[in-house]
Amino acid sequence: IICQMPYRLFCLLMAAVGIQAQQTPSINDLNAECLGNVIRLSVAPLFEEVDAVFNDTQIINLTPGLATQCGFSFKFDPMGNAMFFASLQNCFSQNMVTLSTVVLVMQFRLPGNHMTEDPVYRVGKTCSYTPWTSREILCDRNYMEASDAFKEASGQIEQAVASGYKMTAVVFSPSKKVMNVDEVQRKGYAIANTPTRLVLRSPHNAEETYLQNVAGVPMRVCKMFCYDVHLASCFTAGAVAFTPEVITWYMPKHIDPLFSSDAFTMLEVYMGIDAKRLDTEEMAARNYSVLVTEAHIIVEIPVGAVGGYFKSHIQDDQYFVTYTIEPMLELLWIEEVAHEDTRYKVLFPITTPPMARPPQVHTPLDTVPEQAVFVLELGTFNLDVELLNITFPTMVLTVAECNARGFNVQEQRSLDNTLKTFRMEVPFSDPLKRVEQGVTTFTLQLLYGLVVFPEYAPFSHSAVVDAVLLDIVPPSVTGNCDQENFHITVDYSNQEPFFVVLVGKRLLNHELPVYNIGLMNSPTGSQSVHSSSVRSRLDVALLNPYNNMTIKYFSLACSFLKTLTECFSNGTMTALAVKVESAPNLNPGQLTLSDPACGPTYSDDRFAYFHFTVNSCGTTRKFINNVMLYENEISLPDELEVKLNATTSSEDEYQLKVSCYYVVNITRTLAFLTRPRDNEPFAETGTGRLMVRMRLAQDASYNTFYQEEDYPVVKYLKQPLHFEVELTRSSDPKVVLMLDHCWATLNEDRDSRPRWNLIINGCENPEDPYRVVFHPVVADARVHFPPHVKRFEVHMFSFAEDAVFVHCDVVICDASSPAGGPCSGQCVNQDNPKRGRSCFMLFRPCRTITELMDLFEEHHLYVSSGYILWV
Repeated sequence: IICQMPYRLFCLLMAAVGIQAQQTPSINDLNAECLGNVIRLSVAPLFEEVDAVFNDTQIINLTPGLATQCGFSFKFDPMGNAMFFASLQNCFSQNMVTLSTVVLVMQFRLPGNHMTEDPVYRVGKTCSYTPWTSREILCDRNYMEASDAFKEASGQIEQAVASGYKMTAVVFSPSKKVMNVDEVQRKGYAIANTPTRLVLRSPHNAEETYLQNVAGVPMRVCKMFCYDVHLASCFTAGAVAFTPEVITWYMPKHIDPLFSSDAFTMLEVYMGIDAKRLDTEEMAARNYSVLVTEAHIIVEIPVGAVGGYFKSHIQDDQYFVTYTIEPMLELLWIEEVAHEDTRYKVLFPITTPPMARPPQVHTPLDTVPEQAVFVLELGTFNLDVELLNITFPTMVLTVAECNARGFNVQEQRSLDNTLKTFRMEVPFSDPLKRVEQGVTTFTLQLLYGLVVFPEYAPFSHSAVVDAVLLDIVPPSVTGNCDQENFHITVDYSNQEPFFVVLVGKRLLNHELPVYNIGLMNSPTGSQSVHSSSVRSRLDVALLNPYNNMTIKYFSLACSFLKTLTECFSNGTMTALAVKVESAPNLNPGQLTLSDPACGPTYSDDRFAYFHFTVNSCGTTRKFINNVMLYENEISLPDELEVKLNATTSSEDEYQLKVSCYYVVNITRTLAFLTRPRDNEPFAETGTGRLMVRMRLAQDASYNTFYQEEDYPVVKYLKQPLHFEVELTRSSDPKVVLMLDHCWATLNEDRDSRPRWNLIINGCENPEDPYRVVFHPVVADARVHFPPHVKRFEVHMFSFAEDAVFVHCDVVICDASSPAGGPCSGQCVNQDNPKRGRSCFMLFRPCRTITELMDLFEEHHLYVSSGYILWV
């Protein structure tokens, strides 16, 4: 036997074959092909480790030794795909019609299934191979096989074989060592025969093989003699030459151990990949070439050509690659003297020596330094390399953590899906900045941590990158006021991505360069309060997001004309006490009128609202000519003021005088009309106080709610938000609260655009794939009047912005008098999808006096949430 030997070892896997298989499910990931005297089975990565069933009951482990004896081989690529090769003359094939037709059935079991009753995957293949030559030689990666047809002169031997005669001994050459058949098989050789052919199979490293130089190519030879039949096989160990661009494989044209003379003719030369022949067009497309000279057959294959694959390796923390391909040569000779033909097929795996491929960090051509972002690409790597983490001067971040911080690390693949690079965007930061003569240089130092799979071989690559900016224009902030709002304009110049905007203590985003902030929503606060005006200040800071250093500071103070005290003809007064900068520790909810028992009707962390009659709460009265003057004072109770002054300065004192003037002698005209009354009584229209509040429950039980100090509230992916809207200060069982409209906006202005509708005319938005879910309300220890409460669940998937606000319009209805419109009843969900989106949530009640008055005097009311931040 004469074969060429590859230098890569056989991979140990488990497989099996059988000639009779049970009916099992077919699978598209197994594909068998007949390739001359070889069957090739392509196996998808699903079968990382396989065993199989033989004769339906027996599990066979296909060890390397058994594979060599029986004519099987197996190989993997880095992606986990495998190829299974079997000789047509393997131990388990079923031969029909004197070897012209061969049937092979293979059954594979998935990993982890080791019980015979478990399903197996059956692949059966019938191959026809009629042009059997006098001598067939097959050289695979782990064995060499030769078969000879019994010659006509050996008729007695053929008759003996046909009558059941069995071989007893084999003679090896040149040692002339004689072994009986049992001993030969124990040493890993295989001997078999059919009525017309003798088959011998030997491992490449068998004891009786030896090296022989053939036309300058070292080959391993094994010679056996059986029935006067001489078989030889060779296997090369060093017939390959490499350059960085081309692999050259040399094959002797005249293999001396196979022929007794030079009188032979080469009839066919075929080249292929993975045992499959290629035609002329395919070879030209792949840039393969085959040259036949007087002494050799020379095959040239470009490194990286179609049919092979690259593999990554790490040596001394350096990145290397190898290229592997398995070409095939199939030759047909005829000896002119003996008139015998020989077919020689060799499958020859070739792997190049490791080639250094140092990674490179470069900046794409479309990068604009003025955008203040490092855009880096690291590459190029094979697909078996993964990026694990990146070390910065002050921290180590995983890829997930980098993306969470906005560094936008992405994997990019080549068009042919064979190579990859890693792209990353990192904003500039102050500690890396250097300014010299009007030129600013930003320097980024990185250490990439990578790993090669499946070996989990780690390695790293360091990089130092500079970005130069000329004539940097710093950002600027300007502002002005109108009667109601502060107007702040931020000019980003060429530093837009490099800073964040802080208004008071509130962080804003970069979507709009102009911010409009109402007086009552000013995050900084009021400086002073008068009966007809409020002087308020707004502080704006541009901050470096990585070290919180201030890049630019701006402060704007304005006086706003505001009626903080209102007098009504029915003898009631309202007053608004706004928190001022001089009393930063003041809690407006602790303010009272002159009578400490008269606290605010409503308060939050910025103001307190009072509503009282002129003859209550310590209000004084005096006459000035024809005018009555009613006066009261808003302040802290004495005990609180003493306690506060004990820990703070006297500047934290708060006093605000409120007054109303009424003309003593004045004539009012009053007209009224009468109408006949029916016998049945009816209700007269009157006025009263109504308060509606919206709260966020901690879960679907609606038993506990988030308090002011709990905000912001964190909600994760697919967690729903449970809202409760409640009519308070009402014990009328005939009053019903209805949700008319609910929607979300990008800021606190409920009329701003864009907006996304959640509830429309009391029903869920039909265009929202994540619809609102209404929950029933029953009476319990807390809820005495279920019609006064509405509960709904929101999945905020559809409104994907950085921050949103949720608003609701509600309607107070008379349950005893059915009406159309929003009082006709709340919709009931037809379906209940359970989907959500993660977010931060901060809810606050209504802020302005206008909102409060709406609550008190209208039947159409509304409530709003605070901002919702997405993560």
